[in-house]
Amino acid sequence: MGGVSGAVTAGKAAGTGAMPQAGLETSKIDRRRENLRLAALASTGILDTEPESYFDAITRLCAEYFRADTVLLGFADETRVWIKSFWGESIRELPRQHSVFERVRSEGGPVIVPDIGKDAHFESPVLNLRRLEVRSFASVPVRSSDGYILGALSIFNSQPRRRMALDELSMLENLAEMVASQLELRKMKRSFQGCARPQREVFPVIPRVWPRPSDLRRALDRQEFVLYYQPEIELTTRKIAGLEALIRWTHPERGVVSPAEFIPSAEESGMILPIGDWVLSEACQQIQKWNQDYEQGAPRVCVNLSARQFSREGLADHVEALLSQYGVPSRMLGLEMTESSLMSDIDIAFDVLGNLRRLGVTLLMDDFGTGYSSLNYLHSFPFDVLKIDRSFVGRMTTGDQSLQIVRTIIELARVLGMDVVAEGIETVEQYILLREMGCRYGQGFLFSRPLPAEAMSHLLQLPGRLLPDPEQDQ
Repeated sequence: MGGVSGAVTAGKAAGTGAMPQAGLETSKIDRRRENLRLAALASTGILDTEPESYFDAITRLCAEYFRADTVLLGFADETRVWIKSFWGESIRELPRQHSVFERVRSEGGPVIVPDIGKDAHFESPVLNLRRLEVRSFASVPVRSSDGYILGALSIFNSQPRRRMALDELSMLENLAEMVASQLELRKMKRSFQGCARPQREVFPVIPRVWPRPSDLRRALDRQEFVLYYQPEIELTTRKIAGLEALIRWTHPERGVVSPAEFIPSAEESGMILPIGDWVLSEACQQIQKWNQDYEQGAPRVCVNLSARQFSREGLADHVEALLSQYGVPSRMLGLEMTESSLMSDIDIAFDVLGNLRRLGVTLLMDDFGTGYSSLNYLHSFPFDVLKIDRSFVGRMTTGDQSLQIVRTIIELARVLGMDVVAEGIETVEQYILLREMGCRYGQGFLFSRPLPAEAMSHLLQLPGRLLPDPEQDQ
């Protein structure tokens, strides 16, 4: 039973193709209170920490006392519920949207559901928590000393249960209070350690003039970010084989803002995490819509992951929950990452990629050849696709070096059993060269610029999804 997860959604598991049911209803967030809540959470330093026996003992005690199938202790930042400790189903991170944590937050206290099939918040009698089909749960808040709900301690069961007695609810709340007390101790320890450190001279950091973190936060709240889609085509047939999702900012005064103007600020401020999680969720929702609209379904949609997203060990759990929430088969989602994001921590890279591969999503290495030298690791990483950086494609026809690099990458991918996508194809000459060298896929302005979802829908309705032949336009 565990209500902490953003993956606790009604419907069938990812990969079945079934349409998801409605998620939990939650109230709108008061931005001022949410900022104070996030500040209180940050002061504990609990997020993304190693497992600790104290918290594991609490989840184990919950499982034994309540005879629960699964217990989760999780803390919610802006877009995810990070699981500090679990018993039963192994889960590290889940989306916050439509989570039971959100219901606990909106109701401001415990949420007890002895039979999901009889609860008005759910259309389905079952919630899927990975392999566990949940039919009852109980969740109580974990609060800061000033009353903000930082997380929740939750228990799940695969069968309906009788209503929870007052002494049982009191027991669950007492265990959550023990968690809260431990958080306060952590906070005090961090404060003492900060005071004990020698003070260094601090130089003022000159912030970017625009956008500030508050601008990005406001844009996310006001739904000013949108996704554009650029087709990846099979070069021999010009058939749309997939799409790359690319974020844009529809600013009320500046118009459509390129990601090059705001992504660096998002990276610096940490806002890249909630923005990146929004992109993942929005892409899955769009796949769901295209699956509804077209008999042949949606093409694979690829999403770029930031280095910060990729460094989260719970990323695969987060992605799995989104696939389940929107009823999206895993093969319809691709995740792109750069060489540099992999090389920052090889051990985490192996773990995260392995977990994502087990989900069945397509893994793409973006901008190959421009970052760190990862050739020593490439054969060990479970990538499906290499993407040739546009800088090499753009110089193919003007210099032998770039042409040879492209030819080498295509051959390397062939030996390793990977597909290749050439980015930035802008001329017919580049198109012909790549096709002759055996590059199977490509994308670029020659075929289509990135388009809003509605305009892309028109391309998906073309006969056979074949784009016009650029050679005939010369």
